[in-house]
Amino acid sequence: MVFSNLFFLYVFIPAFALCYLTAALIDRHLLRKNEGVAGFNARNWALVCFSLIFYAWGEPVYVFLMLISVFFNFIFGRLISRQKHSKLWLVTGVTFNIAIIGTFKYLGFFAQILNDLGLRVGSPEIALPIGISFYTFQSISYLVDVYRGDSPAQRRYRDLLLYISMFPQLIAGPIVRYGTVAKLIAHREVHASDLADGMFRFAIGLGKKVIIANQLSVISDQLLVNGADSLTTTGSWVGILAFTMQIYFDFSGYSDMAIGLGRCIGFRFNENFNHPYCCDSVTDFWRRWHISLGSFFRDYAYIPMGGNRRHQPVNILVVWFLTGMWHGASWNFIFWGLYFGLIIMIEKYTILKINKHIPSFLLHIYSLLIVVTGWGIFYFTDFNQMVNFFKVYFGAAGSFSDFMTSTVIFDHFYLWIIAILFCMPMRQWANTLTLKITKGENATYRNIVLVSRLAVTIVIVACATVLLVGATNNPFLYTRF
Repeated sequence: MVFSNLFFLYVFIPAFALCYLTAALIDRHLLRKNEGVAGFNARNWALVCFSLIFYAWGEPVYVFLMLISVFFNFIFGRLISRQKHSKLWLVTGVTFNIAIIGTFKYLGFFAQILNDLGLRVGSPEIALPIGISFYTFQSISYLVDVYRGDSPAQRRYRDLLLYISMFPQLIAGPIVRYGTVAKLIAHREVHASDLADGMFRFAIGLGKKVIIANQLSVISDQLLVNGADSLTTTGSWVGILAFTMQIYFDFSGYSDMAIGLGRCIGFRFNENFNHPYCCDSVTDFWRRWHISLGSFFRDYAYIPMGGNRRHQPVNILVVWFLTGMWHGASWNFIFWGLYFGLIIMIEKYTILKINKHIPSFLLHIYSLLIVVTGWGIFYFTDFNQMVNFFKVYFGAAGSFSDFMTSTVIFDHFYLWIIAILFCMPMRQWANTLTLKITKGENATYRNIVLVSRLAVTIVIVACATVLLVGATNNPFLYTRF
């Protein structure tokens, strides 16, 4: 199940809201009567149950894998917190999590490598559990934070299961650190402003996904998949530009929806995107894109290896190799990770030292060219298709342009304009303009914000519903990672 689904919007969410509100009333009644059983939290039970239903809806077998994974991480966390052989238990726990993700995500890949080298081994066909990369990394961060003393070990299996399986961020993040939500698991409050902000944020994400990303996917598929054999140079650029914006609106839209849902139930997840295509360097781009993944590798890999203090070039390449591997068991993801690792390493010794002396628009163009080319590596899991694409991309095509490419550009003219505009911080600009008009945060400002948010939410949900009815194209790219 994904968020951009009519069943989720009009059946799952209303059912969850009803049960969650009922659970909140039960908690309030027991608290008032002082009759609550120690540790009982009806809201948490409701959230855990619906999270398991949400995951089991698409992964009925692998929900047991997640339950077992959480159980062992619960035990490892308790053992680490005793501070006796804590490092041994940390290594054991991290190895356990890596073994899980390695078995389900990379076993077939490594078996194929051995077969290509002439060693005959079985190549297992194992379906990839949805969201395994995200909840495995959250489990690792939990164990490391307990070991470092940054967070206490969870004393209830149910509450650790809630942290790992919480449906707003289970399938595709953001990767939520345990320390961010540890206190909120035990006690949290939801005010009317939280509900209003959360629903608006969810609507923004839904609009990004259904109204923009899904339509861009039609363009990228038309040019890069269906029209790959007759692709022109212009077509290759238009196709990969469509994918460049598609993956941003797809993933950032899902993150917005996750953050919005979390806000509605009292959790405040950190931002995962900060208008990455407004970057002025590739390094800046990766500070803005998938922030939770970048900070995870920074805190749990880059800094422990030495960070900026020693072997920095090696540390950068290792981290970016791991980043590529995290995205998928395919050579193109490894090349993609090393491609950006090499560029970021070079930037630290060149552009970042002189960027104040370079016009910002040139830095922006340079950054986007590097990023768009990188998405070309990311897109093609088949190496031969990737090579053929880049030959055309760099001008070795039978023709420069064709009628199909022109049609794609002009028939979707308004979609291109909307996508480009909403890659920029439009909401911040609108908020700044409103503050100037109302001369500060007064009653007029609050009324304008309230009415405009309500109107935007209604329009987006209505448009998304119309587009989802009978939709045959509703992909979500990051479910495979």
